[in-house]
Amino acid sequence: MPLLEVDGAALTYDDEGPRDGAGVPLVFIHGWTANRHRWDHQVTHFAERRRVIRLDLRGHGDSGGAGVRTIEELAKDVLALLDHLKVERFVPVGHSMGGMISQTIALAHPERVERMVLVNSISRMTYSRGRGLLMAASTLVPFKLFVATNIQRAFAPGYPREEIREYVRSSADTPREVVMTLYGAMRAFDVLDRVGEIRTPTLLVHGYYDIQLPVKQMLRMAKSYPDAEVRILDAGHELPVEKPAELTAAIDRFVRTAQAGETTP
Repeated sequence: MPLLEVDGAALTYDDEGPRDGAGVPLVFIHGWTANRHRWDHQVTHFAERRRVIRLDLRGHGDSGGAGVRTIEELAKDVLALLDHLKVERFVPVGHSMGGMISQTIALAHPERVERMVLVNSISRMTYSRGRGLLMAASTLVPFKLFVATNIQRAFAPGYPREEIREYVRSSADTPREVVMTLYGAMRAFDVLDRVGEIRTPTLLVHGYYDIQLPVKQMLRMAKSYPDAEVRILDAGHELPVEKPAELTAAIDRFVRTAQAGETTP
């Protein structure tokens, strides 16, 4: 379990798979209150034949550090890790907040992003006035209740309750400062008017029952992407664990298309 010190935080990461002749690395970036193990299914699959990198973001999982305030700061941590590993070009695969980080990188450093995969992610959080007030009010409840409510509603109906409770417990271990600050950072994140600048081929995979970041908001974003492919799966917000095999297959097809030099339909 290697560590990298970045601006006072020890970032935990995994770097697996072959280094040569297998395409550029895939870089898996988890979402809010999660950790790198959200990607276990995908990493196990891809590491057999290509380099795969994942990390626990600052203040999450096994990584230390707090004080992070913006999506841009998290993006800098990801790039610092890749610079350390001497990775120039890569394919970011970002879930939820991780997709916001991926878009931030693609806009700031387009030369480094070969392709991009956004899983249950959007470019701008847009809600009615009533929903916005409800979200703001939710921050006033006790911390563990706030986390539990947000994580429970992330899963589609029918997902095993005991597994959801495990994810709630794991999320509640994330420092309160990190959880609340990044909750605000996600609500403030807005690059919708700039996604037309992202020329790299992009796969948008979303859960039909996602009520955290509704699918209609993703479709609104998709219209602005010059080169986007959309896949909608029968799941909620937590696609990497709700539909791991289907998500892995969608990513696999997308990156294989790039290796074959074909144009994604």
